[in-house]
Amino acid sequence: MKDNKKTGRRNFFRLAAAGGLGATIMSPLLVSQSQAQEKPEDEKPATNIDEIKKKYPRNKNSMPGKYPGRVVRANHANCIIDNEPVEPAAYDMIKEGMLTLTRAASLSEAWLQLVSPDETIGLKLNPVAGKPLSTSHAVTKSIIRQLEEAGVPKENIVIWDRREMQLHEVGYTSENYPGIKIRGTEQQDEDGGFYGKDGVLYGEKMIDKDWFYWADCEEEYDAYTLPYMVNSGKESYFSKICTREVDKIINVPILKNAGSSVTLCLKNLAYGAVTNTARLHKKLWAETTAEVCAFPPLRDKVVLNIVDGIKGCFDGGPGANPQFFCDYSTILIGTDPVAVDRVGYEIVLKKRIAEGVQEEESPKGKIFLNLAQDLELGVADMDKIKLEKIDLV
Repeated sequence: MKDNKKTGRRNFFRLAAAGGLGATIMSPLLVSQSQAQEKPEDEKPATNIDEIKKKYPRNKNSMPGKYPGRVVRANHANCIIDNEPVEPAAYDMIKEGMLTLTRAASLSEAWLQLVSPDETIGLKLNPVAGKPLSTSHAVTKSIIRQLEEAGVPKENIVIWDRREMQLHEVGYTSENYPGIKIRGTEQQDEDGGFYGKDGVLYGEKMIDKDWFYWADCEEEYDAYTLPYMVNSGKESYFSKICTREVDKIINVPILKNAGSSVTLCLKNLAYGAVTNTARLHKKLWAETTAEVCAFPPLRDKVVLNIVDGIKGCFDGGPGANPQFFCDYSTILIGTDPVAVDRVGYEIVLKKRIAEGVQEEESPKGKIFLNLAQDLELGVADMDKIKLEKIDLV
């Protein structure tokens, strides 16, 4: 029975990943971005973003952070060996990227501009595509090593994502990361069950009902799907991981496409931090990607974005389709998630055009970036972004 549950879980994740933007295989829960954005603007469901903006004014820690409109792109010619990311190369890429971004005299000084040893630091990873295309261990271990070198103790570091079981399946376990907390909103027990002895979802105990993204749309979930959504209705609740358990967040997504758009910093945060997301893909993909990041648990806690572009994809994302994997051999770093996403968008778009996937830019691809810019989360105008490139050997 346990094996059947695990098989079902893997099948669900494959469908959920494939059912993202531009999917060729559609889960009943997810709709492509192009379908969603063909709807006239006046059909967009209302959300509570205006209420949140009025109730919680911005502060000095709010996105786009310490370095608005600045992005560092570190390339390394030898960061992949035998199809695997190389940890020493990843370390050097992040090191040089941090020094360039912050202009600090030392690597520890660079990190301490953004975090403190007495804070709990959450690393928001992306394991949704499984082992072939998750946030690489080379990048994650390099970040942890540099944080430790800056004085942040292991017990103050939390690796987290929406689904704890996905993290485990791609190797983010206590055995591989001793002393580091591994956390997820949606959880299973050793027998593959989602419910505790009290009949309550483990995931429900992980959500903070004081914080929610309200949208005037809803989806009914069957008994199999509900544990992966946690709740139905018109509220998407934030995880306690980001509202209560961590003081700062370092966002570590993958350089991936999502149809004619990308699923990088903003998407990794927005859809990874809240529940009940399937309903939001149909008409509010771009809006959700931008607006959820404007809530204080993300807006005021995310201090750095490090896009793992050592390996990535240019089509078939956000799932894992090996036909479209590629070696970008790059890492993007910045405090401004909008600017970082815009640079990543240009990289993926260029690759898609070169590979003949699309002939020219789609006007739908940057909608979420423009929405995020309107929310003052960062800079989406490429002419206003300062991009610095580093080439390592």
